[in-house]
Amino acid sequence: MLARRMVAILPLVALLVAACTSASNEPSGSTDASASGSAPAADCIVAVSWNNFQQPRWARADKPAMQDAVEAGGGTFIDADANLDSLQQATDIDSFIEQGADVLVLLAQDGTAILPSVEKAKTAGIPVIAYDRLLEDPDILYLTFDNQGVGVAEAEAILAAVPTGNYVVIKGDPGDANATFLRDGFDVAGLQDAVDAGDITIIYEEFTDAWSTENAEANMDAAIQLAKSQGIEIDAVLSENDSMALGVVASLTKEGLQGTVPVSGQDGDFANLNNVAKGLQYVDVWKDAFALGKTAGEAALQLCAGKTNAEVTAPDGLGLAAPAAGTATTDFETPGGNTVKSIILTPTPVTFDTLDLVVDSWIPKADLCAGVDAASAPDACK
Repeated sequence: MLARRMVAILPLVALLVAACTSASNEPSGSTDASASGSAPAADCIVAVSWNNFQQPRWARADKPAMQDAVEAGGGTFIDADANLDSLQQATDIDSFIEQGADVLVLLAQDGTAILPSVEKAKTAGIPVIAYDRLLEDPDILYLTFDNQGVGVAEAEAILAAVPTGNYVVIKGDPGDANATFLRDGFDVAGLQDAVDAGDITIIYEEFTDAWSTENAEANMDAAIQLAKSQGIEIDAVLSENDSMALGVVASLTKEGLQGTVPVSGQDGDFANLNNVAKGLQYVDVWKDAFALGKTAGEAALQLCAGKTNAEVTAPDGLGLAAPAAGTATTDFETPGGNTVKSIILTPTPVTFDTLDLVVDSWIPKADLCAGVDAASAPDACK
C-alpha cells in the first residue's frame, strides 16, 4: 500500500507523526491525529471525513470504536469535521491526500458533490470506504446498516400500532441516499398498500435538510397547521431518524399532543430512548454504531494490508448487529446502477416493552429512565 501512495513525502509524514502527540480528540476543519500518539504513522494512516460531527452518535460511538480498532492494529487515525459543508469536505480530503493517507473513510455530506474528491483519492492510490452513506462509485467499499430494513422496522411498528388513520412522513436530507432507502422501507412494510386500500392517508410528506431537529420541527408545525385547516387529526408520524423525531415531539408538545401520536425514529440516541421510556416516541430502531465503527476500522486495516474490497471481512462478535449475510462482503446494487462490495449490519427495533435490549449494553439505566414516571415506567426502568 505504501508503495502505491505517490503523494506521501517525508516532511509531511514527519509533521503528522509530531501531530500524533496532540491531546485533542475532536475533529475540526483541519486534520487531527489521535490523542494517544502511540501508533506508528508509517504503518497505516486511516483518514476519516465526517460530514457533521455534531450528530450525537458519531462522537459517542462511531469515532471511538473506529479509532480503537485502527490503533489496536498499529495504525494512525486522523479525522476532520466538514460541518455540513461540501466544499469544506472536499478541502479536508485534499489535505488527507497531501498527508499521505492510506485509506479514506468518508461520511459524505453530499454523495454527488463529493465524487470528484473520491476520484482524486482513488488516483492517489487510496481506497475509499463509504461510511453509512452510499457513494455512486463501483470502486468503493460500502459499510452501513440495512437502511431499507430500518425503514421496514419503523413502519412495521407504527402500522401495527396505528393500522388506519392520517399519517405524516418526515423524511431525511434529500442529498442523502439513506432518506430514499428508508422511505422505500416504509412501503416494503406495507405503507403504500395501506394507502391504496384506503386505510391510511398521508396528509403531509417532506424532506428535511441536514436531518436537523429544527427543520423537522418546522415540517411538523406545517403538518399540524395543514391538519387543522382540514379539520382532521394526525394519528401517526413516520420520522426517519432520531434527530428529527425530537423536533416532531417538540412540535406535538406545543400543541399538547405529546404521547398521543406514535412517532418513529432510528439511531438509538439517548434522548430518544428516554422519550420511548416516557411514552413520547413509540419506536426507536437501534443501530449499534460501536459495531459499525469497529467494522470500518478493521476494514481499513485490511485494505492497508493489500486486501481487495471483495476480500475484506467483518469482525466477529458484533452481537445483534452482525450482518445477516455473514462476515464476507456482498454485492450491493446502487440506485445509479453500480455494483459495490458491501458489509450491511443488522438494526434492532426497540419499543417501550423491549427497552431491556439496550440497557447497559448501549445506554446506562440512569439515562434511559431519567424523568420517567415510576407509575408508568417500562420494566427496563424498574
